[in-house]
Amino acid sequence: MNQPNQRGGGSGYRQQQPQQPAPGTIKTKKYQFDTNTYTNLAMAEVWRKEWWYATIPFAIGLLPAIIWHSWWWLALSAVLTILYVLLRSAQITGITQMEQSKPLFERMNYEMDQRQLIMRQTEQKAMALPWDQIARVRREPDAYLLYLKPGVPPADMAPWRQWLARTFDVPVFLHLPLRLFNNDNDRKLFEALLRRKGLVADAAPAA
Repeated sequence: MNQPNQRGGGSGYRQQQPQQPAPGTIKTKKYQFDTNTYTNLAMAEVWRKEWWYATIPFAIGLLPAIIWHSWWWLALSAVLTILYVLLRSAQITGITQMEQSKPLFERMNYEMDQRQLIMRQTEQKAMALPWDQIARVRREPDAYLLYLKPGVPPADMAPWRQWLARTFDVPVFLHLPLRLFNNDNDRKLFEALLRRKGLVADAAPAA
């Protein structure tokens, strides 16, 4: 199983074998991250932050109306805005179809210790994710979202393409629902582990 380490213009995935679980490892139940759940969460996050980007093609379409007054420019603005929304949304949904991302949506259980998070499909098939590959963690009322660090665009990529890759990056994350944990004590241990790693604020655990 491959380990995700770069995206959004990065150089793909690298293979890494998980280390043997350490004493005190937290183990979860089996779970499959549904692609529709990912799409809904990612879409909501992207458009919550980027809704104003859609006003740019709208404004561009209206620019000719300063000189030539016509309702056609308003129609053009609407078409450009719709095209932008469709393209950006397709970029988000396309993550679930990428070969490199498919392992994230397999049925597996998770093992967490101080060194790594192991995503295990079977005893022989597992993927190790070191904690330094996690950029941040967001707590929802019923789940944890573990965001993977975005990839760095290749140095030989054109500057304008590097800017596009950084600006229109798509969030990739793991979704760990609270019901995934075998008991409340395991969830609290996981929360404490995240705090020690500096991935969540030292606040009350999710309910």
